[in-house]
Amino acid sequence: MVSTTPDVRPSNPRFSSGPCAKPPHWSLDKLSDAPLGRSHRAAIGKSKLAAAIEETRELLGIPADYRIGIVPASDTGAVEMAMWSMLGARKATMVAWESFGAGWVTDVVKQLKIDAEVKTADYGQIVDMASIDYDTDVVFTWNGTTSGVRVASGDAIPADRAGLTICDATSAAFAQELPWDKLDVTTFSWQKVMGGEAAHGMLILSPRAVERLESYTPAWPLPKIFRMTKGGKLIEGIFKGETINTPSMLCVEDYLVALAWGREVGGLEGLKARADANAKVIWDFCDARPWIANLAEDPATRSNTSVCLKFTDERIKDGAAFAKAVAKRLEKEGVALDIGAYRDAPAGLRIWCGATVETADLEALMPWLDWAFEAEIAAQAEAA
Repeated sequence: MVSTTPDVRPSNPRFSSGPCAKPPHWSLDKLSDAPLGRSHRAAIGKSKLAAAIEETRELLGIPADYRIGIVPASDTGAVEMAMWSMLGARKATMVAWESFGAGWVTDVVKQLKIDAEVKTADYGQIVDMASIDYDTDVVFTWNGTTSGVRVASGDAIPADRAGLTICDATSAAFAQELPWDKLDVTTFSWQKVMGGEAAHGMLILSPRAVERLESYTPAWPLPKIFRMTKGGKLIEGIFKGETINTPSMLCVEDYLVALAWGREVGGLEGLKARADANAKVIWDFCDARPWIANLAEDPATRSNTSVCLKFTDERIKDGAAFAKAVAKRLEKEGVALDIGAYRDAPAGLRIWCGATVETADLEALMPWLDWAFEAEIAAQAEAA
């Protein structure tokens, strides 16, 4: 029984799953080199955008023959660009085990009306990736941001597949190993693992994806912000920093600052290690307590970034109300902000553990979870 509030508080209570915490020691003066009020088509703007692309390639280990583009509307825009531009050439397989994957299913089946097989799994579980026909175009999330369940590896994806793999990797990039040879289209946004600002997406295309773009024209009209070809050829400028619409140069500068920090902490391996250490704090906490558990049922598929938790105590009468009350109690104390489960997900908590979060802050948060749980159990008993 925890009756008093813990003595130690997290230095940074920001555990939101997006936008996520800024890199440690971040401050506004780090953005002083941003070319504000300058055209993104001026030499300085182009150089900043090109640097963002090439530094992303270097940090993530993206092959030299893969194109990388900065696109509008965050990860959502990047996924939609890929689906509207490439799907329809062959049958599709839509794979979903959480709300964002389910959203892509809706877009393809109900909006684009593409012939597609839909494979789903409940929250906490994952679709058997080996059961998929990879001669179809396959759309899936690598890491379920709202379920905390991730693909364990790309081993099930064959090298000689006929279809494309379109992967929403927004809460996986910079924290998990992405097998580039198994991914034809990969998307993410700046505001997840690197703690960047919102509204900009990254679209990464394999040579196979480029071949699809240049050989296939969808039956439906494409909005301007989705068009990646002209006269049957890829618009190469998009993948050199000549963005389709006007980007925020302040956000670009912020992303460059985050990439520099990523290199300082050991590159991709260092970023992955930080996320792993953060997630382990919560996993160990759950293992030692009977009243809380990881929503992901299989340890092999547990996310190391968006860690989703469920309360398992039989004394809890209303799971949704209880979880909201715990999150509200922690926010009122100023020790954890924005950690309620996603609106479509099962009741519980969602704590971001990406690399920009300090392990010491998660360690400081754990006693507060004990305190909030016991305080809410007591409040529930008193109200009964």
